[in-house]
Amino acid sequence: MQQIQIVLPDELAFSLKEKWGNLERKLMEIIVVEAYREGSISSGKLRELLGFSTILEADKFLKAKGVDLDYDEEDFIADRQTHEQLEKEGKLKRL
Repeated sequence: MQQIQIVLPDELAFSLKEKWGNLERKLMEIIVVEAYREGSISSGKLRELLGFSTILEADKFLKAKGVDLDYDEEDFIADRQTHEQLEKEGKLKRL
């Protein structure tokens, strides 16, 4: 992973650290959300970079940031086909 060094005035760094806690994590989130918003990365890549184990976690995170999960008809059809295949293979548990 590439490291980037950012120089911040001490007063700003202190203020942000008090508000945000872990600055490295917060800056990573900001960059990843912006990359997702502009279409540079997928939701799967967002999940990987931020350590979310499910799409629901990523969706909740994005909603808190005011960003909608990019889920279109094509995604729905692919998910439905996957669901049908898993059902045929008996790999789905009924709730």
